[in-house]
Amino acid sequence: MTETIRREIRAVAIIVPVYNEAGVVTSFHKSLATVLDALPQRFTILYVDDGSRDGTPQELASLAAADPRVGVATLSRNFGHQAALSAGLDLADADAVICMDGDGQNPPEEIPGMLGLAETGYDLVQMQRGKHARQGWFKDLSSALFYWLINKVSGTPIAPGVADFRLLTRPAVEALRKMPEYHRFLRGMTAWIGFPSIIRSYTMPERLGGRSKYSLRLMSRLAADALFSFTLRPLYLMVGMGAAFLLFAFLELAYVLSFWLRGLGHTLAPGWSSLMFVILFVGGSTLASLGIVGIYIGYIFQEIKGRPVYVLRHYHKPGEKPD
Repeated sequence: MTETIRREIRAVAIIVPVYNEAGVVTSFHKSLATVLDALPQRFTILYVDDGSRDGTPQELASLAAADPRVGVATLSRNFGHQAALSAGLDLADADAVICMDGDGQNPPEEIPGMLGLAETGYDLVQMQRGKHARQGWFKDLSSALFYWLINKVSGTPIAPGVADFRLLTRPAVEALRKMPEYHRFLRGMTAWIGFPSIIRSYTMPERLGGRSKYSLRLMSRLAADALFSFTLRPLYLMVGMGAAFLLFAFLELAYVLSFWLRGLGHTLAPGWSSLMFVILFVGGSTLASLGIVGIYIGYIFQEIKGRPVYVLRHYHKPGEKPD
């Protein structure tokens, strides 16, 4: 930033998506409330229940009854983490919005520092896991590969270890609301809007309980949304592959013609193995290219249908009396 802009943040909304976090969300809320009680801002805490099928809804209802700052948005089914965050961003009405997970791995103790940075003029405070944080060898490896790939092929750089623990000011939230795409990758979207931002490192503690809801299938889907929503380079790669195969074909043609022009055509022996290799290689590349095109067409199809990213079944506003 070229200049320091002081701003006053009076109202803050905390967005916490939860899915099957019974026995965890109450402990998380206690630690969050302890931090918020010591801060001068006016807080609302919006839990977004992403179609939980355990005792999470009952725990959230108890929290809302006991704490007037708590609101609960209930989605009609499990739409996914990015959709739940989007629902919270759409419902939030505050000077700043903080998104965090309810499993305890996004420590509430970081909130004062995030607010301090926002008050100096940053519209996006992005939290980054410390390099010492370990989530298991497979998840560490897949995460490193994901960030390497997305930064290589996308024009929107994303720092490794940056997830969905962040603060956004009202202008940044309003900018995100203008991006209605169905396949949402908020880490890329927040970077794409280009607002003044800063990265703050934090130490990631252990989960309060339960297991991570990001299975291999969900991580793969998030990676696909990130790749195909933020770059066209796979299509350019296919064009380059096609051009390379055409060049090889012309070189092969010139090579064979050179034998006939020198009167050595009889020395050419049929090369069944090499022919099969070329056919299989080109055929496989063609199918892979068609698959990439098909994925893009599928994404386009889902976008043009115009379906909502989520469906809100019920919304208990903060301070509202229980039904």
